Amino acid sequence: MYCEKCGADNSETATYCRKCGLPIAEEETRVAPRRSVDADTAAVLRVAGVSARMGGDADTDATEAEIFVISPTLMFVKGGYAIAAVGALLVVAAFSSFTSIPILLAILTGLLLLLIPAYYHFRLKTVRYTLTDSQLEIDEGFISRHTRSIPIRRIQDVTVSSGVVQRLLGFGDLSIDNASEDGGKVVLKNINTPKFYADILLRQMRRLDK
Repeated sequence: MYCEKCGADNSETATYCRKCGLPIAEEETRVAPRRSVDADTAAVLRVAGVSARMGGDADTDATEAEIFVISPTLMFVKGGYAIAAVGALLVVAAFSSFTSIPILLAILTGLLLLLIPAYYHFRLKTVRYTLTDSQLEIDEGFISRHTRSIPIRRIQDVTVSSGVVQRLLGFGDLSIDNASEDGGKVVLKNINTPKFYADILLRQMRRLDK
């Protein structure tokens, strides 16, 4: 369905626009019987442009709500595209000036450089971190998909860490200590505004402890 405000295309199960955060018109009749995301969290997410919507299949829609869905930052990938584009131009210029290679072949050779950032772009897009009202889900891979679920009640600590470059560019890592069966620490790497998402996760942890 399309948002009345910005025109963005949203899934049929969405309650908030994924782009501007405006409540979808059907929200009142679909969500009113059960609201899994507390009002404060939903308001913060709307301000930040992050959607809070019902997710999952028909068996879980009534009990699970997606609070946010995020992926690693594409900042470096965008920089890689820019560098590859400049490199492609230099390759075409060099081939045209110093070799007898046809210009079309030189252009195709230069465009091959764009495959490098495209590969990393594809890899990052297959990584997804989803926080629901009861667990944190980590999805990785495309052909071979790996999903790990960590119950929020088993999360012991949430830590935000970032290096000098990460702080300057506004992203960092979100480290999660958990007491699930696998145990250990899970790191959500290179997340934009990691403290923002850490605060939301901590808010959900406190909500479940009540």
